[in-house]
Amino acid sequence: MFTIAWNACLESIRRPVFGVLLLAGMLALVLNVGLAAFTLDDDNKILVDLGLSTLFLCGLLLAACTATTVLTREIENRTVLTVVSKPVPRPAVVVGKYLGVAAALTAGFWTLTVAFLLTLRHRVPVGDEQTVAVDAPVLVFGLLALALAVTLAAAANYLGGRPFTSTFVAALVATATAALVGVWCLDRGWRLQNPLGEWDAQVMIAVALVFEAVLLLAAVAIAASTRLGGVMTLLVCAGVFLAGLVSEYFLGSLLAGETAGAAWVRWLVWPVYAALPNMQFFWAADALTQGQPLTLGDLAGVSLYAAAMIAAFISLAVALFQCRDVG
Repeated sequence: MFTIAWNACLESIRRPVFGVLLLAGMLALVLNVGLAAFTLDDDNKILVDLGLSTLFLCGLLLAACTATTVLTREIENRTVLTVVSKPVPRPAVVVGKYLGVAAALTAGFWTLTVAFLLTLRHRVPVGDEQTVAVDAPVLVFGLLALALAVTLAAAANYLGGRPFTSTFVAALVATATAALVGVWCLDRGWRLQNPLGEWDAQVMIAVALVFEAVLLLAAVAIAASTRLGGVMTLLVCAGVFLAGLVSEYFLGSLLAGETAGAAWVRWLVWPVYAALPNMQFFWAADALTQGQPLTLGDLAGVSLYAAAMIAAFISLAVALFQCRDVG
């Protein structure tokens, strides 16, 4: 199972779309700094909201595009037959594929998170005398991390023949982490400071919740890809995501008795509401911008919900793949 997971992780980060989505997400996070300056409210609160929205969208695109093809392509090309014909149980194939996708998503999402934290450190530029408009350490360390990752990947590809995309992603994880540590150890004037002063527990809890939503959608994609093709799996992921965003408003209000409806209607709606992932649980940007504190208890409760939903969808994927004809 872990061999399958390792191969699935390498296959995921080697796809060019993985690197393209990472670069596009990082560019969008950087552009958010300028976009947040055109608001009439607190610019830095809007920057947090925009950053979490970008993380949510880019993470979901990464999950859908990565998990969709990791199993569908092997089924369509009949290469999975080589694995299941060996003494390898089918549940191990499904679980291994998901673990590999989760590892790849962890690397990609961490890189996006570092870019988000660097933009929060930079803040929205203000051109008065008391505030330095440009955070030089953020710009220097950020650009240096990206340039170093590209250089290492290009050198490894040219000298050793290693795949560019996978080497670039691995190098970017390391260089971005080093850049974040370096920025947190220096203030805007290049003076040493306590790195713990830059730590914001509220923001990190919100980021962790978004990451759990990404892992959940990856499980949905794995389950759908056992029976559907790539395009249909993407449509299923988009449908589950959109339905999960509005399920609380339509179905939750009906079950709570806030809207008129017969009792038998509520009995029919309840299974749909319970089975559909509620994406609102993972969105904490409104709480941050409105000053509502996020606690470890909130994180633990949502984490248990995410783990239960992931286990349910992976179990569904195992059941669907168990009787799938791959010959």
